[in-house]
Amino acid sequence: MLELHWLKTFVTLAECKHFGKAAAALHMTQPNVSLHIKQLEQNTRVKLIERNPFRLTQAGFRLLESSQKTLMELQVCQADLNAINDLSQGTLTIAASDIISRLLLIQPFQLFKAEFPGIDFSLLNTTSFQASELVTNAEADLGFVIAQKESQPLHFTELQQIKWCALGDNLELWQQSKESDDMPLAERPTLILLGHDTRTRELLDPALPSLNLPRYRIMEVGSVDAQIDWAEAGFGVAIVPEFSIYTKKHLKSKVTPLPQFPSTSLGYIVRQNQILSKAIKQLLHWVNQEIIRTQGM
Repeated sequence: MLELHWLKTFVTLAECKHFGKAAAALHMTQPNVSLHIKQLEQNTRVKLIERNPFRLTQAGFRLLESSQKTLMELQVCQADLNAINDLSQGTLTIAASDIISRLLLIQPFQLFKAEFPGIDFSLLNTTSFQASELVTNAEADLGFVIAQKESQPLHFTELQQIKWCALGDNLELWQQSKESDDMPLAERPTLILLGHDTRTRELLDPALPSLNLPRYRIMEVGSVDAQIDWAEAGFGVAIVPEFSIYTKKHLKSKVTPLPQFPSTSLGYIVRQNQILSKAIKQLLHWVNQEIIRTQGM
């Protein structure tokens, strides 16, 4: 009989590729990691890893694939059992980008903590693409994303349509100059884009020619707030979601709506057929109210 804690140790070791790192990740001692692997090999009667240098054997690769699926299914099952019982204790893990979490989730989280004090929530700041991976792998219970495509094994529910705007002065001047060589290279625009979320870039990159600029360079930064800061400093033009500037009351740069850019959706994702607990449903209600409130600003 294979023990689940042996499998968890084996999967962690296979991912870390190092006994010491696996022990740290599991909050175990290195000898205990070695003991679990020894017990696993004894019970399966096959060699699973080569230790020097570290690598999985063919049997190890086969067991890794099965173990990852087994552990994920157990995680999903436990989450659904918790939802059915409407437990007031436990942990809720949410994945969302920094801009979504700060602009739309802070007040709903405050209400959540007051209503469900026994549930400890964990927030993972990440991109929409990474949030989808976390929910798919049952490492997050709920993800808030932009530009999610409906796909197995996730279910996407739209909360808000997102439109885009350009933040930055001199956009019209650059557009008027077109192919003129009168503008010095140093004054030609840099479009500051969200650099790490591939889904957002898939929408924005094809739309950039519609700005009718002469020549431009692209500077990638890691967050929408960084885009706004660079634009406010006069460095260039930031292409950002309109909702990201709703709470920015003291912007000095000109905001230009971009109706020609394709709109997309902001929403949440869960695993298909996932049972939503009372706590999650209430949190989603508060998030929807926060969206309505920010749109009225």
